[in-house]
Amino acid sequence: MPSTKLAIYTALGANLLIAVTKFVAAGISGSSAMVSEGIHSLVDTLNEVLLLVGLRKSQQPADQRRPFGYGKEIYFYSYLVSILIFAVGGGVSFYEGVTHILDPHVIEDPFWNYIVLGIAFALDGFSLITATKAFNAQRGEQAFWAAVRDSKDPSSFVVLFEDAADVLGLMIAFLGVFLGHTLQNPYFDGAASILIGLILTAVSLVLARESRSLLMGEGAGAAIEAQITEVTQAHPSVETVVQTLTFQVGPEQIVLVQRVRFLSHLTAIQLTQSIEQIHQQLQAAIPMLTHVFIEPQSGNSLFQQSPPAHSTGHA
Repeated sequence: MPSTKLAIYTALGANLLIAVTKFVAAGISGSSAMVSEGIHSLVDTLNEVLLLVGLRKSQQPADQRRPFGYGKEIYFYSYLVSILIFAVGGGVSFYEGVTHILDPHVIEDPFWNYIVLGIAFALDGFSLITATKAFNAQRGEQAFWAAVRDSKDPSSFVVLFEDAADVLGLMIAFLGVFLGHTLQNPYFDGAASILIGLILTAVSLVLARESRSLLMGEGAGAAIEAQITEVTQAHPSVETVVQTLTFQVGPEQIVLVQRVRFLSHLTAIQLTQSIEQIHQQLQAAIPMLTHVFIEPQSGNSLFQQSPPAHSTGHA
């Protein structure tokens, strides 16, 4: 989490500074691609602010209104960021490019465009390196796309994708300005703006898909569920784990519902003690388990004598 916040703050500072310089250069040169890039950086700045708000809200402690905590706040804000990239970043850039093609203007002096693009590339490149390091630290040896699909912290890959789109957009903007000025053909500049809009739209769709999946409710993943089952199954009072259900309610918050068949000779007191011990072992092995509910299953003699009143949960 600290590395993720560092990546967000780095991107925020870089994008805010870049947005100002891009708009100044666009005003001087009249470049459509530079206007699109300025809008892109401005949207990215707002996105970082939204991610920081989401992270802060997601760390609020559980209360009566949200008994399972506020972890999903970061999923909501990440989804909101993806919509903004699509609607504002991609849409406006595409519109700006089409407008420039319909009413073309040749770039007379691209000097300031090149200066700003160079500064922006350096800042965005540094931000991309920071975001990449933060994401790589989380994914470990896992393949890149598998890590994106399995990640429960969207803020990490949102910043990474934003920064990658920034760097790619800067390269396209440079080509649009350079070719448009060199060949005295303003259509290159407009085409670059349209291409930047398409890239932002593609990035927003990927981010929206991943954020939506987390927002709607994902399990903790096969590896964690296997570890949970292993810990429970290892307890001497357990006959078998019938079912393990997990629900990711935040990047570091998991709710567990586990149906367990215990040995038939256990008394009610022994069963209660066993459940408490399993709770402690599970939460020690997997600290992200913020709520654990263990449901003893019928099939042993204990439940023929009394109803299954031993389902418990701990925050």
